[in-house]
Amino acid sequence: MTSLPALVLFDLDGTLVDPAGAITGGISRALQLAGLPVPQQDVLDSMVGPPLGQSLREKAGVPESDLAEVIRLYRTEYRHSGMAASHVYPGVEGLLQQLKTEGTILAVVTQKPTPIADELLRVQGLTAYFESIHGAGFDDPGSTAAADAGKIPILEEALRQYAGAYGSVVMVGDRHYDIAAAVHHGIPAIGVGWGFAADGELEAAGAAAVVVNTEELAEELALQLAAATQGTER
Repeated sequence: MTSLPALVLFDLDGTLVDPAGAITGGISRALQLAGLPVPQQDVLDSMVGPPLGQSLREKAGVPESDLAEVIRLYRTEYRHSGMAASHVYPGVEGLLQQLKTEGTILAVVTQKPTPIADELLRVQGLTAYFESIHGAGFDDPGSTAAADAGKIPILEEALRQYAGAYGSVVMVGDRHYDIAAAVHHGIPAIGVGWGFAADGELEAAGAAAVVVNTEELAEELALQLAAATQGTER
């Protein structure tokens, strides 16, 4: 009997791609153009990961009346220069090649709007590694309900698409949103320590492990996928 392939779900910013100031710089520029105050750098850094509308409202104090315009300005700036300024983290592409060669199904689960995530992967040369991209929609990006749900419905969509097609599954991400969504759906999550999480954030959210480089990630993926497969077979 042929065993089913593993499924690995990756977050995007802070996990696969280093925004290198592209996100925080874009937010800063959008706020300046809108005539709004720009937060300190540590606050800007904390805005990488959550839905953009949520971050602008809660962390930058953007009034509801200005939210749509600031998001429009940000996306224009990000597409103009931010994507090209970003870069793939060291070792990531080699890991993706290895997993792909092994027959692993790879997908992206992100709170970026799907078309923007798709464009970023293309610019960074990663598109060919992924079977699918699961992201947010453009509708009402500042929705409080969407912010409260986090990545849970996006991850649910990915799991539903591959239902019955995989033998084991792991989520990989750099923020508590990634870990919390995985825990909600009862799947293991590996936190990566090279992203934007605060100290202890990933462990507190319930990560099965936190790794500091892609070599450790490859090892932990093998362990978690093997454990999940054994659990399925029992």
